[in-house]
Amino acid sequence: MDFLSSFFTRFLSQLQSPTLGFLIGGIVVAALGSQLVIPDAIYKFIVFMLLMKVGLTGGQEIRNANLTEILLPALFSVIMGILIVLIGRYTLCKLPNVKTEDGIATAGLFGAVSGSTFAAALTLLETQKIPYEAWSAALYPFMDIPALVTAIVLASIYTNKRRGTEGKRVKIWPIVKESLQGSALTALLLGLALGLLTQPESVYKSFYDPLFRGFLSVLMLIMGMEAWSRLGELRKVAQWYVVYSIVAPLLHGLIAFGLGMIAHYATGFSLGGVVVLAVMAASSSDISGPPTLRAGIPSANPSAYIGSSTAIGTPVAIALGIPLYIGLAQALGG
Repeated sequence: MDFLSSFFTRFLSQLQSPTLGFLIGGIVVAALGSQLVIPDAIYKFIVFMLLMKVGLTGGQEIRNANLTEILLPALFSVIMGILIVLIGRYTLCKLPNVKTEDGIATAGLFGAVSGSTFAAALTLLETQKIPYEAWSAALYPFMDIPALVTAIVLASIYTNKRRGTEGKRVKIWPIVKESLQGSALTALLLGLALGLLTQPESVYKSFYDPLFRGFLSVLMLIMGMEAWSRLGELRKVAQWYVVYSIVAPLLHGLIAFGLGMIAHYATGFSLGGVVVLAVMAASSSDISGPPTLRAGIPSANPSAYIGSSTAIGTPVAIALGIPLYIGLAQALGG
């Protein structure tokens, strides 16, 4: 009983954080019909800055990390990226009025990682003074790329089978290349490389680190406004997408949390690291994933997978998922 009361107290406290407050504020002003507009160029710049900071932090930590500690969390990240798409393929795609290509693309987007949700989780962990491995930023591509590749491969297999060209080969490298060239993953990998191979401490401490929370608050405001604007797109597709968008982030995160706990007991992976893994699984790509899937699964309806992710999936992952996993970690950590 003490465990449950402690957990819910901590959970409710997470909902009052500034990060979540700005997200809710964005939803509210958009719902009230405000004409507030933040240019897309500013949004992209903010995402770049956030992911560069995360990458720089991770790169600096990898220099001093024991690489054997990274192997199991990296393996679990790959497993989760693939598993999430397979779960969607054999649940969402089987529901009434859900086109198979749309369902696979949606599962692919939910399997890929949201850079903004990822950054929000790291900020809340720091606010709550929960330690985590800074190299956990390096886990991002281990989940993101396998998810997008799996989704595009499954969609290609399905399309070829339907057209009677079952033996046609699906090329993997172009999918991986497009994922790596995506703006979010490029920024993160660039930051990792610079943090690992250079000495960026001075510019990191004087520029990237102080601005991080301020940029994140603006990003959450933008995402709240975007979430409200995308709700209309969901009316064009099956209502099962709404159910999936609410259940999937929490389910995926809990599965990843369980895998993270295995790594925790096996290798000493921190509880904060377990939260990072869970949040990555709960998130759905909002930057690099959509253009990759548009090119890889052109027959899929963007209103289905982008609407599901932005309007419902991302707010659920941020407002419910992050506090849930942090609350679990705090309760388990005593």
